[in-house]
Amino acid sequence: MWVSDRWTDYELIDCGRGEKLERWGDQLLVRPDPQAIWNTPRTHRGWKHPHGRYARSSSGGGQWEKKDMPERWTIRYGGLTFNIKPMNFKHTGLFPEQAANWDFAQEQIRRAGRPIRVLNLFAYTGGATVACAAAGASVCHVDAARGMVSWARENARSSGLEDAPIRWIVDDCAKFVEREIRRGRQYDAIIMDPPSYGRGPTGEVWRLEENLYPFVELVRGVLSDQPLFVILNSYTTGLAPSVVTYILETLLSRKFGGRTDSQELGLPVTESGLVLPCGATGRWSRS
Repeated sequence: MWVSDRWTDYELIDCGRGEKLERWGDQLLVRPDPQAIWNTPRTHRGWKHPHGRYARSSSGGGQWEKKDMPERWTIRYGGLTFNIKPMNFKHTGLFPEQAANWDFAQEQIRRAGRPIRVLNLFAYTGGATVACAAAGASVCHVDAARGMVSWARENARSSGLEDAPIRWIVDDCAKFVEREIRRGRQYDAIIMDPPSYGRGPTGEVWRLEENLYPFVELVRGVLSDQPLFVILNSYTTGLAPSVVTYILETLLSRKFGGRTDSQELGLPVTESGLVLPCGATGRWSRS
């Protein structure tokens, strides 16, 4: 498991009974988590006195129960600054477990010894985008949600990267990649975090189990002749890391060589000393 254990502004304090208690800067939040199904004593005061709790509704969805939680605040990771804004469906605009992937990408970029062009697909609020830009890469950030791209630009500005070579694209990821192939544009590294389910711009249905392999096959078409790395992340329940390995090995290693390693991402739990699993990630690299 790849554990994101270098945070100071974020902490997973405790988890269990389908919830987790987290510290985001100086804010204590309680949010649902489908992996934390064990039953353990709740001794930390934050369980009873959080600044905000996301409560599930019996009819579906849910809402935030706020005490003195601000509408937004910032937290830092290394030299990066992220804007936190609790939103619908329990999210805060950042997945802290992804820091392990940011560290990997930054190390690969800094060791490359050449200019690196990164394509970040389904890029959300830009955690990987700002990490790669901070390491010296030029980045193309693509997401279909205009609000998420705007949020990502805020994160870049907050991180002092407003003048970094980042292209901000609001578009369907597959349609964008198809156009990039026709344009002859290529990238040395690709990061992608496709959803489990979604709809395209003309109503076409995306199902990960049906569309992931052909999508990665399509994306392979914009890799340069000397690709550096590819990161494929998924939060889809039931998608084993070994499946991600087989996809990347079949589509990338057979063409470019290199190696693939896939693991669960995880966050250390302060109270128990355990690690909470948070999805699967595959990394292909030349080295």
